[in-house]
Amino acid sequence: MLIRGARVFNVYRRIFEEKEVLLRGGIFRDIGENIGEKLPAEGEEELDAGGLYLIPGLVDIHMHIESSMTIPGEFSRAVLPAGTCTVVADPHEIANVFGIEGIRRFMEARTPLDIFYGIPSSVPSTNPSLETTGGSIGPEEIAALAKDPRILCLGEIMNAKELCSELCSEPSPVSGPGSPAPGGRKNRTREILAAFRRERPFFPLEGHCPHLRGSELSAFIAAGVWSDHTLQDPESILEKVSKGMFLEIQRKSLTPENVKTMVENRLFEHLALVTDDVMPDELEEGHLNLLVKRAVELGMRPEDAICCATYTPSRHIGLRDRGAIAPGRIGDFVLLRDLGSFEIAGVYKGGMAVGKDGEPATERRPGAAPDKPEGRKNPENREKTSFPPHFYTSIRRAPLEAADFTPPLPQGFREDSINCVSIIPSPHSTATRRGRVNCRVSSGKLRWQEAGLSLLAVAERYGKGEPPALALTEWPLLKKGAIASSWAHDHHNLLILGNNEADMALAANRIIALQGGLAVAVEGRVTAEARLRVGGIVSDDPLPLLASQIRRVREAMIDLGYNRENAIMSFGTLSLLVSPELKISDQGIVDVKNQRILGFYEE
Repeated sequence: MLIRGARVFNVYRRIFEEKEVLLRGGIFRDIGENIGEKLPAEGEEELDAGGLYLIPGLVDIHMHIESSMTIPGEFSRAVLPAGTCTVVADPHEIANVFGIEGIRRFMEARTPLDIFYGIPSSVPSTNPSLETTGGSIGPEEIAALAKDPRILCLGEIMNAKELCSELCSEPSPVSGPGSPAPGGRKNRTREILAAFRRERPFFPLEGHCPHLRGSELSAFIAAGVWSDHTLQDPESILEKVSKGMFLEIQRKSLTPENVKTMVENRLFEHLALVTDDVMPDELEEGHLNLLVKRAVELGMRPEDAICCATYTPSRHIGLRDRGAIAPGRIGDFVLLRDLGSFEIAGVYKGGMAVGKDGEPATERRPGAAPDKPEGRKNPENREKTSFPPHFYTSIRRAPLEAADFTPPLPQGFREDSINCVSIIPSPHSTATRRGRVNCRVSSGKLRWQEAGLSLLAVAERYGKGEPPALALTEWPLLKKGAIASSWAHDHHNLLILGNNEADMALAANRIIALQGGLAVAVEGRVTAEARLRVGGIVSDDPLPLLASQIRRVREAMIDLGYNRENAIMSFGTLSLLVSPELKISDQGIVDVKNQRILGFYEE
């Protein structure tokens, strides 16, 4: 294919040039002037770009397909027309439910989208004494998965406390195989890191380190973790980059003050734009392209924003064969009508049209390469990822009763002794704080509703049958009702929030009956639900159907009073035991910083 009339982006000089581009066999072969005059008169297809901007296909190096609650095939169909041609997925959600089997089932999917993987390093995110999961990834699983060529990194290391503990304070070697456990002592996170290093000594280790500063941050980096994707502020950006970290900037970190810091300090070589988590209804609006557009709106030059979504992520993760319009690189490219609005006219994967005007290409467009790259399939063919029967019956929990949501009363109860998970009302933060609340007792029961409180609960769903763990929260609900979900980071037990026991049991039991999903109950009736029948976290229904269900659940949650910028994601992180400060698991209330269980009552 010969492309004429395009303004071609040169990522190395960060400028647009009027050039001709030659592709053959899905690979860029030449970029220059008057290339067509040197080609045979016949047999070469041509694409007249008509003055459009031509940029590399977008590359997202930190994301989770399960966060879109869909399967790889559906995800591919959604993001290709938005310009995303390559992703590096960390499948730690499906791994928390099914372990290495879940990872391999996801990796079996063959899609037009290039999907590479990071090995989940934090399954469970903490340890079995703090949370129950259906799967576990340890050093043996790490070593086995690392042999797969589709593995490009070790997925985000969340347990910074264990990695940087005083017992194991010596930095592990960051090059060379066979790194021993530091200091002669063992801990799980260090063993996982060493197992990966033995197989892939020079591959990246992805990090998760919100709120780490100073010597704690230095210890995290010294252990070999050189990237972070969590919420940033101007101070953390400068400190982390100054200490050698590569920052993966997701939407919540694209703030005016952060972009100003990036631009004024010209940090683009040390940044990549990533999506991390995109809900299914949001996925219908776009993907990584929306972050590029937002970065430009906040003051970043289009050339720099595009580079941070193509070249710098590819270089960081080791994908040297893409991220640029240059000879020998894979022929993934996007045609733009306008740089400011990032309006997409067409998307090509390996020289084949896969999107037009933001929609999937339903036929091969004029100018598309006549020969598909080997191993690729036509993108309009719907592919079903094959899952075994037990993936659809993973919620092994007997129905709950209203009495299961009655907090116990200890001897010597004091009204001011109750621990409380205080939900911070900030629109972007998933953090919580530890609080204390007062409740009176009447007829042998704690009257928490009278204090305007709500009750959080987590019910184990992997077959142990333990009673739910309970915690109070100050978050008020506007109506008598409850929210329940089996999509609860990262252990994915049943997470329930409500202001009356009957609706909490109703919502939870609906999830059990659906074999996974989300449900909202109001005054004795389920008003919205979404079915996630694969492991309780993923749907294999078409994405538009799933998105409509999720949209209704989101609206019902907000109507009930759980009004956050991303209500479903915010709710799901109330059980994320690596996000400060106080969270809940099936084992109880967890003090995140100190990694210990707190009692319902003050300790």
